[in-house]
Amino acid sequence: MILKPARLLLALIAVAAAPVFAQNAATVNGKAIPASRVDQIVKQVVAQGQQTDSPQLREAVKKDLIGREVLIQEADKQGFGTHADVKAAIENARQSIIINAMLADYVKKNPVKDADIKAEYDKYKAAMGEKEYHSRHILVGTEAEAKDIIAKLKAGGKFEELAKVSKDGSANNGGDLGWMTPAKLVKPFADAMVALKNGQTTDTPVKTEFGYHVIKLEDSRAVKLPALEEVKGQVAESLQQRKIAAYRDELMKKAKIQ
Repeated sequence: MILKPARLLLALIAVAAAPVFAQNAATVNGKAIPASRVDQIVKQVVAQGQQTDSPQLREAVKKDLIGREVLIQEADKQGFGTHADVKAAIENARQSIIINAMLADYVKKNPVKDADIKAEYDKYKAAMGEKEYHSRHILVGTEAEAKDIIAKLKAGGKFEELAKVSKDGSANNGGDLGWMTPAKLVKPFADAMVALKNGQTTDTPVKTEFGYHVIKLEDSRAVKLPALEEVKGQVAESLQQRKIAAYRDELMKKAKIQ
């Protein structure tokens, strides 16, 4: 069948316009919502592992974008975009988005290496030591008080009862500090603790920045550290944040700040 000139023209216009309409998910009061925005949001949602790509997800994203467009058009009509506080919030958001994009690119170009992760893990492992200790303590303000407590213990006093005068929160728990490695404690306390045998109490007060301690070692055991593979992601994230901080500090030093 041969189309008449008028119909042929309409057909050509329809064919030419089809790709344009296909690029838009919807239009709101004449304002187009590009299909690429739907694709972008769906991709983000899928990448975050929240949902899988599906017609239902795409329809939900489309409805959300339409709702947002309706609201932004009304907000613009009422002039909210010209408010000083709104402008400031937009500028803050703009800066955050651009900075995050730049830092993401920096991390991509300067990735944390497996050798760095292994070195950091070994460093942490060495700092933690091979043993952890279950101890109790009684913290008081003066050496005389601590000596008096030691004398009472030697006379048969119960550590848990005497610990009620401790100046810290452990007073309500018999002075119990739980299991800890020496690396987590101030050095004078840690040194005195590791020198004790299980069940033994310090003969002399131990002075730290917090006051005077009477320490009792309940038990000790080998440290159980997670394997490298279990914490590899956490170590990598920590090293990555350090890289970003160093990059920021480097830029700060180069900047002319008045």
